[in-house]
Amino acid sequence: MVNRNLLRQFEAHDEDIEGLDDIFTQEIAAWVGREDQDYEANKIVSGKVLEIRGDDVVIDIGYKSEGIIKLDEWKEDGADTPPPKPGDTVEVLLETAESEDGTIQLSYRKAKRQKEWNAVLAKHKEGDVVAGKVLKKIKGGLLVNIGVNVFLPASQVDIRRPQSIDEYIERTIECVILKIDEQRRNIVVSRRKLIEDRRKIQKDKLLGELEVGQIRTGVVKNIAEFGAFVDLGGIDGLLHITDMGWHRVTNPRDVVQIDQTLEVYILHIDREKEKIALSLKHKTPSPWQNIEAKYPINSRHTGEVVNIMPYGAFVKLEPGIEGLVHISEMSWIKRIADPKEIVQIGDKVEVQVLNINHDKKEISLGMKQCQSNPWGEVAKKYPTGTVITGVVRNLTNYGAFIEIEEGIDGLLHVSDMSYVRKVSNPSEVVQKGQKLTCVVLSVDQERKRVALGLKQMGNDPWETDIPGRYMPGQKVRGKVTKLTNFGVFVQLEEGLEGLLHISELTDAKVESPEEVVKVGDEVDVKVLRVDAKDRKIGLSMKNVDDNTVPDDVQDLPIEGPEAEKAMEERAKATREKEAKKEGASGSIGGKDKDQPREGLRGGMGSAGPLFQLPGDKN
Repeated sequence: MVNRNLLRQFEAHDEDIEGLDDIFTQEIAAWVGREDQDYEANKIVSGKVLEIRGDDVVIDIGYKSEGIIKLDEWKEDGADTPPPKPGDTVEVLLETAESEDGTIQLSYRKAKRQKEWNAVLAKHKEGDVVAGKVLKKIKGGLLVNIGVNVFLPASQVDIRRPQSIDEYIERTIECVILKIDEQRRNIVVSRRKLIEDRRKIQKDKLLGELEVGQIRTGVVKNIAEFGAFVDLGGIDGLLHITDMGWHRVTNPRDVVQIDQTLEVYILHIDREKEKIALSLKHKTPSPWQNIEAKYPINSRHTGEVVNIMPYGAFVKLEPGIEGLVHISEMSWIKRIADPKEIVQIGDKVEVQVLNINHDKKEISLGMKQCQSNPWGEVAKKYPTGTVITGVVRNLTNYGAFIEIEEGIDGLLHVSDMSYVRKVSNPSEVVQKGQKLTCVVLSVDQERKRVALGLKQMGNDPWETDIPGRYMPGQKVRGKVTKLTNFGVFVQLEEGLEGLLHISELTDAKVESPEEVVKVGDEVDVKVLRVDAKDRKIGLSMKNVDDNTVPDDVQDLPIEGPEAEKAMEERAKATREKEAKKEGASGSIGGKDKDQPREGLRGGMGSAGPLFQLPGDKN
């Protein structure tokens, strides 16, 4: 302070003393510094712009030396702050009070941000709702300015993460502060939590108001393959694809769009799980009401094919009313493997109502019923005895199907293929694709069956021919074609076989036919019997040169216990007969003892080996 009494001694005026006082104060402040400012590092201080030197701003903060700040710091972040002018007072951050070269480091930008940060901390805390403008997209989310720049993670932008968060740029949004890190000066905010908190309040209120049957307004928020989620104002409801219309809906986007406002019907409410089922179709009456009156059984209608499945086609009679034409109801005559052979989506077809299941909301339709049934004329066109020519369409283990005309097949059974040949498989006689002439044996119009015969095209050789050419006792030659446990089949001529029973192979006891013959052997056999009725020829390899046949030749069973029993009885009878014959000839104990005795044949019958009795002379 200036000593005023001393200056007055030198006749100084008071106004001069006042000027000296100001000058002295300024000079001292320049050397010592301002007393009202704290010149510690990272503190905000006030300074005066002394001059602009190109891109540098020279600022005096009242310290030992001036500081320099780049002019660009007033232009960062798109700020509209006007550049400083000499004489302006500005607040800057003292980064370094005194560097190695004696200068000070100042920053206008950092002072500005620190003031903003302090202002935000003074007004807000974690959990507060803040509003700010989205500046730009950064890694992992958005940068939002709420007075300071804060981070909004992409996962916290909305309840359902949007496909692109770019649409939020330049928008002003509200968020809730999740985390404040004062040390790092970071703030994380969430728009999602704010929405969820508000929706929770709205949801509780809405659940208390909702009732089944109400019509409510909502906004479509998301669309999936199975339907759409509609925001009712605090809680989402599911509008399932099957409830979007009484008609068939294959794609929900054909009915609703994102952000579309809808009036929906409350179909069901699960208050515990907070799930709501919505409907559009229930806002209008069901077309299934009085369905029987609109589409009585056997009535005919024109519809559109809207869907095709492997088992049939769905035909739309009106919006919301579809019926199924099963593949079996599409044609009287065509063999359909795929419904697309008959119809295509979009085709207009005439159908007849076959049945209605009101509970299941199902209608059975038929297309063939609208056409004439060719089977109604089959009996007239192909009466019994009619000779037809057709193509072998298919073979089974029991016969062959012959196509008489398109859609009309007849069955040629294996038993009707040959009079004389035992047919095990139809492929032995006919082949698929072969053209064949047959005779109609019968027509079952109700069961849609036609029986055909091939052997009936000629005379039955068993009636006159075979019995006339094969007589009992006749010796013939044949070829072994098959061996079984009960005997051997011998081919006598093409298509004609006889059975050589195992008991007729030899007089010796035989366990298996393989002990005597094998397939392919040519053997001499004797005809024992010809049964024209059962179409059987019995053969024997015993005494083939003897044209006599026992009177008691029986039709032995060919297999099973009955066959074994019959074979034993027959062998026993043969032995008794031979023994009786030997006794009658006086070989043992006869009246004529001088007559040479005939040797016994060992219980084997007339074909057995000859044994000499004791005492016989050669």
